[in-house]
Amino acid sequence: MAMMGDRVFLDTNIVLRALLSQMDLHAPVDAMVKQMTREGKEFWISGQVIREFMVQATHPRTLQVPLTINDVVRELELVKPLFIVADETRAVRDMLVQLVKQYPTQGRQVHDTNIVATMLAYGIENLFKLNVSDFKRFSDKINIITL
Repeated sequence: MAMMGDRVFLDTNIVLRALLSQMDLHAPVDAMVKQMTREGKEFWISGQVIREFMVQATHPRTLQVPLTINDVVRELELVKPLFIVADETRAVRDMLVQLVKQYPTQGRQVHDTNIVATMLAYGIENLFKLNVSDFKRFSDKINIITL
């Protein structure tokens, strides 16, 4: 089992770019994921990331030629061994409620806060993400990794 600092939660935007070569920034994200793999990092995602991946990969605003849902399911099955999936547990829900009380949160920010709640509930310190501005408010709780 990896040490706690070796756990990295991958945000949806990273999973999309790591798995789909037609995405912009695929090459640098893929290279960074491969480097982290060589360093022995343990990759974590959640059900939320899986759902968001399905939405984005099948959406015409994300891909010029969106994947079919069958293609997405096939892709997820192929990469299943690469990730540990953090389930939404009571501990995650309790942490989410605690975080929304502690940090100003509204609307879509709840999704980001839920990722942090999941990370904290599972003892995951690092988040690999492209757009870090939404998570800067949590910098006292998690480390943000970006390109």
